[in-house]
Amino acid sequence: MTTEARAMLRRADQPVAVGRRPWSWLRHVPNPKTTPFTFGYLVVLLATTLVLEFADPAVTDRLLQLSSTDAHNLWRRPLTSLLTSAIWLPGESWLPYVLIFALAVAPLERRFGARRTALVFFSGHVVATLVTELPVMALISARVLPVSAGHWLDIGVSYGFFTTAGALVFLLPGRARLVALAAVEAFIALIWLSDDPATFDSIVTLLGHVFAAHFGLLFWGPRLRARIPRPGPDFAG
Repeated sequence: MTTEARAMLRRADQPVAVGRRPWSWLRHVPNPKTTPFTFGYLVVLLATTLVLEFADPAVTDRLLQLSSTDAHNLWRRPLTSLLTSAIWLPGESWLPYVLIFALAVAPLERRFGARRTALVFFSGHVVATLVTELPVMALISARVLPVSAGHWLDIGVSYGFFTTAGALVFLLPGRARLVALAAVEAFIALIWLSDDPATFDSIVTLLGHVFAAHFGLLFWGPRLRARIPRPGPDFAG
């Protein structure tokens, strides 16, 4: 065998380096196969956003009022408001939420499944709402706050995705956890400052965001980590 032939055979035995596919990032985009909860939720938000855009304003205003989890509405129709308040994005664009859900919800679903992710998301939405609005209801009843404090539009998905974000932060190792937690806290502060920070509803929403993120971090994070299978003593490599 010639020297050239032997060199060709040696090259053939070596593994071929395969470059990253140019569209590999698409696997992180929510889709119905790998992240059905995230994908389905985004579809619902898209549908309700289109309703707000094209339906009769009188109808949409009524729908939003019925769905709001402000203290007054939560007292009169608690189940309706808790179940429907997280399906609207009033006055906001839908596209940024695709990115938010891809970063804060889809990774949790890929690791722990749709059912557990939905439990984390909606528990954060419900608990953060009750933690912030029940004291408002009590203060209104005690006449510490005016009745008007119980009438404001409290709608959105932020409590849910901040809870999943907090859970994801806990699952990160070491220094990455601190960096991610600082990023979440900075995002919460940015949302608050971008609104009218001195108003009552902005303060209530800020407290809800802070509680939701730490509820995910301190309550759900340890429970989810305990469900991660660990390699046995005979595991190698």
